[in-house]
Amino acid sequence: MAAQCMTKVELTVSCENLLDMDIGSKSDPLCVLLMNSSGSQWFEVARTERVQNCLSPKFAKKFVVDYYFELVQKLMFRIYDIDNKTVDLSDDDFLGELECTLGQIVSSQKLTRPLVLKNKKPAGKGTITISAEEIKDNRVVNFEVEARKLDNKDFFGKSDPYLEFYKQTETAWQLAHRTEVVKNNLNPTWRPFQIPLQSLCGGDMDKPIKVECYDYDNDGSHDLIGIFETNMTRLLQASRASPCYELCFSCMLEQRDSSLTVWLVVPLTQQVVRRYTFLDYIMGGCQINFTVGVDFTGSNGDPRSPDSLHYISPQGINEYLAAIWAVGMVIQDYDSDKMFPAFGFGAQIPPTWQSCSTAYGICVPQVSHEFPLNFNPANPFCAGIEGIVEAYRICLPQVKLYGPTNFSPIINHVARFAAQATQQKTASQYFVLLIITDGVITDLDQTRSAIVSASKLPMSIIIVGVGGADFSAMEFLDGDDGRLRAPSGEPATRDIVQFVPFRKFQNAPREALAQCVLAELPQQVVSYFSLLKLQPPRDPNPS
Repeated sequence: MAAQCMTKVELTVSCENLLDMDIGSKSDPLCVLLMNSSGSQWFEVARTERVQNCLSPKFAKKFVVDYYFELVQKLMFRIYDIDNKTVDLSDDDFLGELECTLGQIVSSQKLTRPLVLKNKKPAGKGTITISAEEIKDNRVVNFEVEARKLDNKDFFGKSDPYLEFYKQTETAWQLAHRTEVVKNNLNPTWRPFQIPLQSLCGGDMDKPIKVECYDYDNDGSHDLIGIFETNMTRLLQASRASPCYELCFSCMLEQRDSSLTVWLVVPLTQQVVRRYTFLDYIMGGCQINFTVGVDFTGSNGDPRSPDSLHYISPQGINEYLAAIWAVGMVIQDYDSDKMFPAFGFGAQIPPTWQSCSTAYGICVPQVSHEFPLNFNPANPFCAGIEGIVEAYRICLPQVKLYGPTNFSPIINHVARFAAQATQQKTASQYFVLLIITDGVITDLDQTRSAIVSASKLPMSIIIVGVGGADFSAMEFLDGDDGRLRAPSGEPATRDIVQFVPFRKFQNAPREALAQCVLAELPQQVVSYFSLLKLQPPRDPNPS
């Protein structure tokens, strides 16, 4: 099994219009991230800071999670109003939650959804927004900051200053770091702190960085003291002579003789060549188009018999459905409209199940090697994975299982759409064909030629073998042991086929099949678009 596509993703959370659970003030929200390992078992991963007296908080603390393309990673974001210092959340007011998958977040890049209560009713008008960014730069900036002669915003006592550092995104400024509050001090020195370069500027040394200085108020109505903008290039240029330096922005603070002094140290290594990752393509707008091909040949056995591979158990499952669910549940998060074409092959289909020659008066069986499961050639799309399953259930009793087992027609069908996608000048679409079959392939030479041709296109093929047949030909199509060649001798440009026997995972956790068959897909996507030097449709890390 290939190495899992694992990287780290940083999640930034903000909310709007939270429920106000406090009397005489506003809620003091905190966000808790939970993950689902299996079934209904959730475990806490991390918490943000508490934002006092605020119904539309922007949380400074980020969640960093490991990302696996092959897994459905269920996440739960819960918002609580914190009115005490205990760790236990059972005595705090619940403000709402959102359940989603990490795949949904990264494919959207920024996901906004309404919050719901435990009974699934709306949590007022509350919404939550989660932004995702892949962590590709592990550098951090070490800051030591002090200020002098800050404006006094308080009638009694002195200002209680704190700083907020912002990263510029495509549509707004995103909070990267918030310092502690220095109480009653117009000449504060903050404790040394670090900000990951990825959080601060996405590794782009010329991206603007905004720093805001506020006077903290308990009621949440914090007073702005001053603002300035800079970038890491300016900071690095000033630091070349020595490891740290002093930078004053006297004219940019509200009070003209105020100053902010910044000391920092940052490694001077810089990225020279940009290499896009799988998440760059996904977060940059690339769509993964998923198509299913189901084997309806006679070797599967009569679907009414419990011995048949198409027999649907009292629990509503068989090996075909299990494979569709396992792979489809992962893939569906990367297709925005979630409309999936689904086809069958190797069966006689209604209404006549045969082809008749008027010249000779002879009727012969007519086998279709590419028919829509919904019997609608003009619109073979199914709504979501549930739609594919429903179409399969309706189709099964209406067709006559026959043969032979030909793969090339359905491979060529998907390849035609992949070829159309090559007319676009960006990495906008990639196609994945899932073929589920029970038997020995009949048109091996034609299939080899079809796969070699498809290897030049934005396309991958997953083959799941059900039952106990001889699958040695399938192993041959999977190019792990050497480059696949067409009968003409032409080699495949890329290895695009992944084959697994379903029986190997019968007693394994249900996610194990998807892990195995999808393990190579991210690298196949990257290798194709890198080979053609195609960029994502939009910048995955917009400035």
